[in-house]
Amino acid sequence: MTFSLPVPAEANELLNRDPLAVTLGLVLDQQITLEKAFTSPWVLAQRLGHEPTAVELADFDPEALVSIFSEVPALHRFPKAMAARVQEVCRVIADEYDGDAERLWRDAPTGAELYRRIFALPGFGKQKAQIFVALLGKLCDVRPDGWRVAAGGYGEQGSYKSVADIVDAESLGRVRAYKKAVKAEAKAAQQA
Repeated sequence: MTFSLPVPAEANELLNRDPLAVTLGLVLDQQITLEKAFTSPWVLAQRLGHEPTAVELADFDPEALVSIFSEVPALHRFPKAMAARVQEVCRVIADEYDGDAERLWRDAPTGAELYRRIFALPGFGKQKAQIFVALLGKLCDVRPDGWRVAAGGYGEQGSYKSVADIVDAESLGRVRAYKKAVKAEAKAAQQA
């Protein structure tokens, strides 16, 4: 994996070596900045004193996990809901992939199957699943046949539509500009 997001170097290092951290970053990437979402797995590891496994988080005492997510600064603006979501996703990984987050994509024979597996995760709708497929293809060289099609518009080369396209501050700015334009277009359509 090759992550160079505009986050602390230690957070990128964790993303580069730990498929679970990547998965959790995607889980948390909603209603907060992507910097916060993809730094939170590293902060969680710091708070626990080690890099957690999917099995560990799946079996974690729910109230204790909420407490860890809620410590200042909170890991998400909705710490209770997102601690529960992380636990739900980790239970799926523990139960269906023997606790190995990388198995979610490692042996997916096609892009369609990769998308199906990701879409089946709790909290992953069409857009988030497509973004995850694009991120795996563009940043992690996970490219089963048809991955770009499965990623939809997020799989396009040079599209600058999501975290899958961010490699530096300039590309972050381009992704933010795209998202701002999409929001403005949606707002204009509502007012019409």
